[in-house]
Amino acid sequence: MNRLYDFIRRHPTLVDSLWAAFLLMTSSLWILALVSSPPGGSELVSGTDEKIAIGPVTLALCLVVALRRRAPEKMLLLATGTGLVQVAADVSPFPGDFAFLVIIFTVASRHTRWASRFALAGALLAPTIDALRWPTPRGDLTGQLFGTLFMTLAFVMAWVLGDSLRTRRAYYVQLEERAKRLEKEREAQAKMAVAAERARIARELHDVVAHNVSVMVVQADGGAYVLDTAPEQARMALETISGTGRQALAEMRRLLGVLRSEDGGRDGGEYVPQPGVEQIADLVEQVRGTGLAVDFTIEGTPHPLPSSVELTAYRIVQEALTNTRKHGGPDVGATVRLRYGEDELSVLAEDDGRGAQRELYEEGGADGLGHGLIGMRERVGMVGGALEAGPRSGGGFRISAALPLKGAD
Repeated sequence: MNRLYDFIRRHPTLVDSLWAAFLLMTSSLWILALVSSPPGGSELVSGTDEKIAIGPVTLALCLVVALRRRAPEKMLLLATGTGLVQVAADVSPFPGDFAFLVIIFTVASRHTRWASRFALAGALLAPTIDALRWPTPRGDLTGQLFGTLFMTLAFVMAWVLGDSLRTRRAYYVQLEERAKRLEKEREAQAKMAVAAERARIARELHDVVAHNVSVMVVQADGGAYVLDTAPEQARMALETISGTGRQALAEMRRLLGVLRSEDGGRDGGEYVPQPGVEQIADLVEQVRGTGLAVDFTIEGTPHPLPSSVELTAYRIVQEALTNTRKHGGPDVGATVRLRYGEDELSVLAEDDGRGAQRELYEEGGADGLGHGLIGMRERVGMVGGALEAGPRSGGGFRISAALPLKGAD
């Protein structure tokens, strides 16, 4: 059945031609029966002109059926001309006139509005013209009016069915277009989600790797410097490097756990790299162990914060202290301050060193430089906060962030 349906869809003209052949055969049998009837028994072909016209009219109406889907507007005009010839030649209605119903249905199912309206006008006028041109002999007026009304209803119903088919096709086209549009939007959202995830992974990798590696580099340089003169300090530097390396590996494992878990690590809390404000004190102590003087203060009454705000605050302080070690120069000191408010958490991290180069905080830098501040701005923007980063008027670098507590999760 499916193959037959596919064949019909692929060869509409062939199918219509078969119907046209059937209509031709039916009309021919009808004409032969009437022609062979006794004299005076046929009103279809009562004269010479009628006998000459009946053949071309039949062929033209069969052609209308055969080519109705290939050239519907042209077949509508052909059917109109054929109908006028039929009226002028006094060829009474016969089975071939079924082609008028077919072409009216076909044109109404298409999107050519003028042709559809023309077909509707023909559907309303054709039965009336038929009744006036070939009135029923010895018939009462009521029966003739009823017959005309019935034929008008049949012609109009053919037009209504065709127009309904056109409306349904248009509705299906809209559904297909909407489905395609939704698919494109879904693909665009998927690409945006991938880009956002890549940015999140880049931020986490930068924050995890840059801070710990910078601590290890500082300790390694210091240990190498005092290796011969102060072996005990060199040993402590190696222990710090070892502990920092283990911490970096642990955070990397947690980050990889988030990437590998299907639910983003929601079912495995041990994998989520989620440090908060309580770990900032440990971070400050770790940095102090590298020789950087850090003044850490907390203002206000600590209270529970959204996890996104806690992670953002931790990463801001982590990145700020990392940049201080990188760009602050010798004998630099840093200040970290957390201020708890009712509606926001304020984070201040500044130093009195040389400060970063302008391109690192204005343009994002080049060759991989400046990504820490880019990630910092992205994190603050994700929680709806505001970030200010730049050199201080008295020297050094200053980072200030206001993290709202409402709307963050």
